[in-house]
Amino acid sequence: MNVLLLEKIHSIAARSLRAQGLQITTVNKSLAGDELLKATRTVVALGIRSKTRVTAEVISNAKDLLSVTCFCIGSDQVDMDACTERGIVVFNAPYSNTRSVSELTLGHIIMLMRGVIDSNAAMHQGTWKKSANHSNEVRGKTLGIVGYGHIGSQISILAEALGMEVLFYDIRESLALGNARRVRSLKELLKLSDVVTLHVPDTAATRMMIGPAELRAMKKGSVLINTSRGKVVKIDALKDALLKKHLRGAAIDVFPNEPGSNGPGWDCPLRGFPNVILTPHIAGSTMEAQREIGASASAKLTRFLTEGTTTGSLNFPQMELPPLERRHRIIHVHKNVPGVISHIGSVLKRHKINIEGQHLETTDKLGYLVTDIDHPVKGGLLQDLTATPNTIRVRVLY
Repeated sequence: MNVLLLEKIHSIAARSLRAQGLQITTVNKSLAGDELLKATRTVVALGIRSKTRVTAEVISNAKDLLSVTCFCIGSDQVDMDACTERGIVVFNAPYSNTRSVSELTLGHIIMLMRGVIDSNAAMHQGTWKKSANHSNEVRGKTLGIVGYGHIGSQISILAEALGMEVLFYDIRESLALGNARRVRSLKELLKLSDVVTLHVPDTAATRMMIGPAELRAMKKGSVLINTSRGKVVKIDALKDALLKKHLRGAAIDVFPNEPGSNGPGWDCPLRGFPNVILTPHIAGSTMEAQREIGASASAKLTRFLTEGTTTGSLNFPQMELPPLERRHRIIHVHKNVPGVISHIGSVLKRHKINIEGQHLETTDKLGYLVTDIDHPVKGGLLQDLTATPNTIRVRVLY
């Protein structure tokens, strides 16, 4: 089976996949257009990071494609509906860079509270500017975390270890770790916090959630950190709050419009502010995180290709399966409508197949049926299963 890995995915992914006997091709850049269509035409699995766009055209062209694996956190670059309709499973690595993002966020907090950015700029210009003015410890300050998922809760623990009081706001019920306290509204969190850090996904509810009204609601002299998604903060409104000196500073790692490749020509209204840290979407970009992403995502892909396990999938029913041992496994992906299982049972009975084990999981769109049998698939069984009404895809593992 041919696997294509794009965008300089960590080498541990290729090594672990090759160890399973898979044929691996690596390309150290993103592909697009005809180049991507040609490269994916005969692959069974595609590994990407954030730049390659897996569109409905790409999916339709890749006739053998079984899986798209995002070796990153997000999956917006993949047409999820088109993958689901074709029975293509999508994986990502949602927790692998948690520590990296948490550490950079804390670093930004400390540097802004201590005024390090301004002091560093002065030193580079040859000016010795030693002063305690506008320099504060983080101990005893209140950190407000918007979004208390894996990253938000990790920051909570680390910040508390530094002596910060931690508040958090999340639309979901979350267990408060340590001495962190939940607040019931975003407005309350903004009002009480010396530092506000954002850790939310890109959804209709979070886009531009921090605008003029929210920035005015923040405590005067407070700090805003965004290492989540670029469309969460209204940049022009943040610029205005900084010009009016309502905020002490800000650190922004993600932006509404980000270039597709490295190089000059990037611009942002926040450039030139001595109290603003700008970083190019690198909060999760460490060697440790890339290695962990490579190991985690490739492990999910390996188990899917060799066992049929879909645990961690973004669009398939979640199914944890045992390894194949002296058995043969039929995987049947179908539309989740009544009558399909009955049809499949009739086909297996007609072919006199003895079922040793069977597992079914569903979502609102898909059914995922795994049947273990005691002898190889022969004759017209595969054709008959494929011809079953509402079948999307049939795969056999030996």
